[in-house]
Amino acid sequence: MRSARIGARDFTWDARTYVMGIVNVTPDSFSGDGVTDLEIAVAQARQMEQDGADLIDIGGESTRPETWSGAGLAAEEELARVIPVVERVAAAVAVPVSIDTYKAVVAERALAAGATLVNDVWGLRRDPQMAATVSRAGAPVVLMHNKPGGGYRDLIGEIAAGLLESVKVARVAGIPEDRIILDPGIGFGKTREENLEIIRRLPELRRLGFPLLIGLSRKSFIGKTLDLPAGERLEGTAAAVALSIAGGADIVRVHDVKAMVRVARMADAIRGA
Repeated sequence: MRSARIGARDFTWDARTYVMGIVNVTPDSFSGDGVTDLEIAVAQARQMEQDGADLIDIGGESTRPETWSGAGLAAEEELARVIPVVERVAAAVAVPVSIDTYKAVVAERALAAGATLVNDVWGLRRDPQMAATVSRAGAPVVLMHNKPGGGYRDLIGEIAAGLLESVKVARVAGIPEDRIILDPGIGFGKTREENLEIIRRLPELRRLGFPLLIGLSRKSFIGKTLDLPAGERLEGTAAAVALSIAGGADIVRVHDVKAMVRVARMADAIRGA
């Protein structure tokens, strides 16, 4: 079986689905769950661990389309938001902590503060120093596909090609293949219909040979399909998570950990049967 070590834990990709809990330390999270209080963020992470999360992903910059400009958040502000939380959460939970950033300086500081995984929404292709930073630290990395302008002629083919370009950057920097996780980038430069198609065709991306993470929790394609605001997308998220697991997702990144752990266990039981 394929496996990887993240922090002090071994992850066996073909054994079961792993659940990544999201801790957004930002005032403008699209899902309405952002926290700016350190104690609340730590308590949220602890609760996620108790609810069955296998990893905790901490991010300090919102990626909601209406607020995420090309310039992005200043590194100094992002560091001020995430480093105290990473330090405290890494000390408070036993599961690995991930830093959700595309900035090398933030990744470096977060890894020094206790994070053991880098989740880069630009797939190492935004900050030219990121790949070397991850390589030096010996950390695993999530490479996400991101095409802000959208406009696809061959959706899965173009996503696969983009992901393999990120894999090439990782290889050149000396990141071993067993430390690479791929994410097709649900919601990033994709229409509602394209996001649904990615979930339907996830087995095709499995053929790339890397473990897959999928982040679809509360996203707008669910809201557009069901005509519901972010706070009422639990059932839609559950359906998308279950079908993603059926399609071969190895990690699901979610806000509602307790409910999605139950969904994942049930989906794994059916898939295993």
